[in-house]
Amino acid sequence: MQKVQVVSWSLQQNIAQIVIDNPPVNVLSADVIEQLNTAVEEIEKDSKVKVVVLTGAGEKAFVAGGDIKGFPEWIGKGVEVAKQKSLWLQEPLNMIEKLTHPTIVAINGLALGGGCELALSCDIRIAEEHVEIGLPEVKLGLFPGAGGTQRLPRLIGKARAKEMIFTGEPLSAVEAERIGLVNHVVPKGKSLEKAMEIASKICNHSSIPVSFAKHSIDEGYEQPLNEGLVTEASYFGHVFQTEDVQEGVEAFIQKRKPNFQDQ
Repeated sequence: MQKVQVVSWSLQQNIAQIVIDNPPVNVLSADVIEQLNTAVEEIEKDSKVKVVVLTGAGEKAFVAGGDIKGFPEWIGKGVEVAKQKSLWLQEPLNMIEKLTHPTIVAINGLALGGGCELALSCDIRIAEEHVEIGLPEVKLGLFPGAGGTQRLPRLIGKARAKEMIFTGEPLSAVEAERIGLVNHVVPKGKSLEKAMEIASKICNHSSIPVSFAKHSIDEGYEQPLNEGLVTEASYFGHVFQTEDVQEGVEAFIQKRKPNFQDQ
């Protein structure tokens, strides 16, 4: 029996658009996890891609959470079984975070539990004004296991992350923007448009320095400042060996628009 397509991606110029379509609320089922892994692998290998945009189909939910109906199979089977399930859930999110290209998520509906964790794995988050985003797992007697306890405090600080996780209460889009959980709040139905707008601006630049900058930020953030500065200097050294930096500097001196190789 052929599996239903619940994750698809398409290429629009240099922007890869991933859509999760698992009605009614786009839960992170086993099929979604598997197909998301495949989509990210394909995107990473596609030389035409410069930016990745992720969203959910429909209007009700971006991703409403994990597939809770499958959780009973994990209960009481030993620590290692549940640990491996957590690592399995984390896998596509880790792959998204480590993508060479910048990633932008258009949060067009509920982003709870695994949906919030999926959004956290992206570089830039756009939320529509009606969106609620949070980690309600404690209400089910558990806690986030797809990266929430690690990525959320790194993004908004440990104290705020603890309050969100300990209470399980979601935030409005406006509150999420205020504390830095999302970059922009837009009217209903406009998140994908805003994401594509930002993606198009990124595509105007050479993908090499953008990629180096992403790696420098992500790697350096986990290091002490003195080590992070060395990481930055190393990537800075590499970018100065590219043809695009030569083109960019010459274009500036000649007062013209640069013509980068991947444009």
